[in-house]
Amino acid sequence: MSTPPEFGEISASKLAGLIFELASQLHVERAHRLTLQAALEARGLITPESIEATAGESTLRASSEAAADASIRALLRILSEASDERTPLRDEAPKS
Repeated sequence: MSTPPEFGEISASKLAGLIFELASQLHVERAHRLTLQAALEARGLITPESIEATAGESTLRASSEAAADASIRALLRILSEASDERTPLRDEAPKS
């Protein structure tokens, strides 16, 4: 994972916002994963053992790390955006 930019002093409200955003995303992702896994297992398409075996594959780990990096960068916007919601100056936003 690449090093995030420096944010300087982080306010308690921004840190709380980050924590709540992480908790929200975690809950949604967990619910999706469990639903998908249960549906696939019920149809006999996967087993817990096959999930464990697949988790160790290097290509999956690399794509997972890339997805995690992108997700973390999106979350860091909470720490880098301006406090005025009308002007979210986000460093990581694509430049047009």
